Formats: sequence, structure tokens, C-alpha cells
Amino acid sequence: MSLVLPCPAGFARGELLVGNKSDDTVWRLSLEDGRRLDEIPSGQGPHEIAVSPDRRLAVVTDYGHQQAGNSLTVLDMGDGKAPRSIDLGAHARPHGIRLLADGHALVTTEQSRSLLRVDLDAGAVVQAIEVGDGVGHMVALAADGATAYVSKIAAGTVARIDLATGRKTHEVPAGEGAEGIEVAPDGRVWVTNRAEDTVTVHDPDTLETMATLPSEGFPIRVVFTPDGRHALVTNAMAGSMSVFDATDPRLVATVALRPEGAESGQSMLGQGPMPIGVIADPVRPRIYVAISGADRIAVIDADDWRVLEFWATGRQPDALGILP
Repeated sequence: MSLVLPCPAGFARGELLVGNKSDDTVWRLSLEDGRRLDEIPSGQGPHEIAVSPDRRLAVVTDYGHQQAGNSLTVLDMGDGKAPRSIDLGAHARPHGIRLLADGHALVTTEQSRSLLRVDLDAGAVVQAIEVGDGVGHMVALAADGATAYVSKIAAGTVARIDLATGRKTHEVPAGEGAEGIEVAPDGRVWVTNRAEDTVTVHDPDTLETMATLPSEGFPIRVVFTPDGRHALVTNAMAGSMSVFDATDPRLVATVALRPEGAESGQSMLGQGPMPIGVIADPVRPRIYVAISGADRIAVIDADDWRVLEFWATGRQPDALGILP
């Protein structure tokens, strides 16, 4: 006889957090069926979301619209507290974000050319690491939390940051329009180069390029499945997702992501469906992709790479986070 233990409703259900860039909101969607559970105001232009390991906090980078943003929105997911804002001062255009085990956040800020360390409880910037020219855009974190990697769109490079010393140790070419970045479970650093239609795989210590893979149509984000077997790359202009073998880097599948019957509006990158944000469910065999130009989330079966359904969102979804 099997024994089924009761779970709190929120954790049994699970939630997908969606940042809607044009609406300045974060939606909470049920992972069971895509129902909207809540709508939370953020700062202007929510671009990325990071969820703390204990699932207590979700932190949103407020990039801004025509006027540059310079804040983080902190959502307390546990006790219903109102969202609070952290002022980043002169550090404008925050974009990439990762959360550290000590309760700090790492945040790239394009206008101040910095990688910030932000104390979330104190609501203050405690360190600003200079990353230099070239539009430092996204940040990834090594598994041990000791090293960060920053992609630079204008420079087409990837930089390695030693967090103990607060110094940039390496910076090497990746490809034109280097943007999406993530550390694979094996430690290698993957970068999507949107202007070259390539993905490069780098040694984590030297940043030497170990492989270059084609991914046509403006590759813009990369994440890994929980088992580490596959790398998932969204191609914004092609309206697709490339699936790569992450251990022996090669293309294994391409998933079309154009919702039938949905109008493709104007996004920040142009006209079309524009898949951008992507996240893998840590529990279910599901992948979720934000279709920014169609105001939809694509739900993909990670066993056979089929699109199962599309869920409605606010205007121009991009940032994604999961409360499993």
C-alpha cells in the first residue's frame, strides 16, 4: 500500500512567475494548467527574475523603458507582504541577476558597467565590481558560488569574475551579440551569440572556446535541463528553440514556437513571436518559454520536445521563475 502525504496547496500546485515587460507586472501562473493566480506590480520593465533557494523571495530587475530603471523589486512569496523596492542609486539599467547563498544578489547594471552585490535584507548595494565597457548584460554563477560570468552584447565577449577578490580575471571573445549565458552542470560556460547565430562553449577557468554550435535565428537565452543532459536555446527571430546534447555538444532537436491563431505583435526586438525567456521545471518533464511578441507561454514536453499548449500572459513576457 502506498502512502500519500499531504502537501501545502501552493507547493503541490507549483507556480510559474512571469515578468511582463510592457505591463510592469509579475504574474503567478499555476503550473497545473496556466491559470493566473495573482498579478503583482513591479518596477518599470521587469527583465529578469531570480528565486531564492528556500523559495521565500523572488527578485526582479527593473530595467526601465525609455527612462532607465535603477531598482530591484523584491517579492516575499511566503507571507503575503507587499512588494518592496531596492534603490540602486547611480547604477542604472539592471538586467541579469543571480542569488547567492548568503542572501545577496549579483546584478549586472549596463549604464554603470558594473556587477553589483546587493544585500537583499538590508536593501543596499554593498559592492560594485567594474566589468568595463561592452554592455555587461547577463550573469551566470559557478556551482560553488565563487565565480561569476558576464556576457557583453556590444563587445561580443564573456568575462570571468572572481567574487572573493571582486576582480575580473579573464575576458575573451565569444561572438557578436553575446547575450545568453549559463554554467552547465559539468562546469562549462555556454554563451548565445545572437548576431552570429552561434552558441559557444567555454572552459570555466580560462574561457577558452571548446565548441562552437550553430543556432539560427538570433539565439538569445540558454538554460539546462535538471538532469544536465540538454541545453535549451531560444531563437527569437526564428521563433524556435534549439535542443543540444550538453555533454557531447551537438544539436538534437528544433522546436517550433509560433502559436497558431495568436497575433504576433511588436516586441522590443521587432515584429514576430519572439521567444526569449526559458526555464526548465525541476519536478515535471516540462519546459516553459516566454513568447514575448505573442503574449504567451509555450509549455513543452521535455521527453519528446512537443509543444503541449500555450498559456496567456501580460504584454511582452520575458523573465521567468519557478516556485516548485
